[in-house]
Amino acid sequence: MTAVVSEEDRIGIIYSDIDLQGFRCLLLRRVEAGEYAQVYHDDDGWVLCRVEEVRDESKLSQTDLEALLKGETSSVNETLVADVSIIGYKDGRGILTKPRTPIRAGAYLCRAKGDTISGVLGLNERPEKGAYIGLLYDYDLPVYVDINVMVQKHVSILAKTGGGKSYLVGVLIEEMIKHGVTCVVLDPHGEYGSLSKPARPAKGMERFNISPKDYSPYVKVFSPDQSVNPGTLPLRFSIANMSAHEILALTGGRSQKRSLVPLARVLEFLKEHRKDRAWGIDDIITILASDEETAKLPLLQELYYIKEMGFITDKGTPVSDLIEKGKTTIINLKGSPPEVQAIIVNRIASALFELRKRNRIPPLLLVVEESHNFAPQFEEVASSKIMRTIASEGRKFGLGLVVVSQRAAKVDKNVLSQCNTQFILKITNPNDLAAIEKSVEGITKGTINQIQGLPVGVALVSTVSLPMPILVEVRPRETMHGGESVTVV
Repeated sequence: MTAVVSEEDRIGIIYSDIDLQGFRCLLLRRVEAGEYAQVYHDDDGWVLCRVEEVRDESKLSQTDLEALLKGETSSVNETLVADVSIIGYKDGRGILTKPRTPIRAGAYLCRAKGDTISGVLGLNERPEKGAYIGLLYDYDLPVYVDINVMVQKHVSILAKTGGGKSYLVGVLIEEMIKHGVTCVVLDPHGEYGSLSKPARPAKGMERFNISPKDYSPYVKVFSPDQSVNPGTLPLRFSIANMSAHEILALTGGRSQKRSLVPLARVLEFLKEHRKDRAWGIDDIITILASDEETAKLPLLQELYYIKEMGFITDKGTPVSDLIEKGKTTIINLKGSPPEVQAIIVNRIASALFELRKRNRIPPLLLVVEESHNFAPQFEEVASSKIMRTIASEGRKFGLGLVVVSQRAAKVDKNVLSQCNTQFILKITNPNDLAAIEKSVEGITKGTINQIQGLPVGVALVSTVSLPMPILVEVRPRETMHGGESVTVV
């Protein structure tokens, strides 16, 4: 049995290299690489395919070439051929299946219908539990990514600087808020506080069925430095819960060898003899200053420096203030030195992991911007260990991780390789492309070539809930974007 195909729908004729994975066809009209197509299989009906490569195999004869060189006209018959891969069809059980016999030579390749693409790729399955990311590139079909998969399997969002990664993160968080998912965003540059402000109406929102939204009741912003980040809630940590190494790391580790032992002894003394009352940095300074030997150490000046930071106090911010079910907490670290940021990330991530293990806080998604600073590949920082732990074990306890970076090559491979959902925007750095190819499952050479040529605002999306990586035009933000570049001229 063959299907009746109108001449308007025909884009090619299958003629060679036919197997169960794909075929080659002669194109009847211009088609672009990456386009979806469909072909009728005599046993299985319509099968979804994708055009992988398009080539012009036209050849000039010597006579035609000489005529063109003389400026004369010459008729050249253009021969366009395409290599096409078979994606498959949904069988009676709703399972994606490939035909078990080859497509017939001479069959027509047709432009794919929207319902065929959506049905086979599962773009609109269970939208009530999916995050609406945008539209399938060139097709205007809504794409939903399973939220449970993202939380259970971890996510990576990778792009070159200016590639749109923070914009996409904002889109994801808006979707989490809509679905009542608890989120914590570790924000080194203060980009995500704008999630509490609705976006301005903009051209193109209607196409994506998007309008500005006010999510301010669902967003809380904390910061250890409110002088740099006015309007934020105070984030405080108790020094009584910190180790000597962590305290010294707050100063960049200056004079650590000489200071470590005296400081450790003071902490041990206070923990043993001050169990009945809270103690803090002033108590440490008093004890060290009263000793003739330790009073001369640079350690005292370093402790005064830590005190002046203002976020180390006798009593830290309770986790119950930070985490609220169904709401998004942003930790704005703008203005804090890198070593301080790493320690804060370590403290917060460790607390979330331990509390999730005990089911003391709701399941949540932890978003880590600039992940190459907090889980670096080539060095060890205060937050390295907990980032690896969450990447490998967090999914068992309902603690999902979103790794965000513009330098994939600098992110710990043990962390990056655990992410089973990837949003990859334009990347051109060879080292970053090589890191993605090695760390991200299902990425091929052809996909790597696609990544280098992606338009701004288009992401390659790969997740276990989709049968193959797809290109998605990211939808507009409902809230204001806080990551725009500064205009100089």
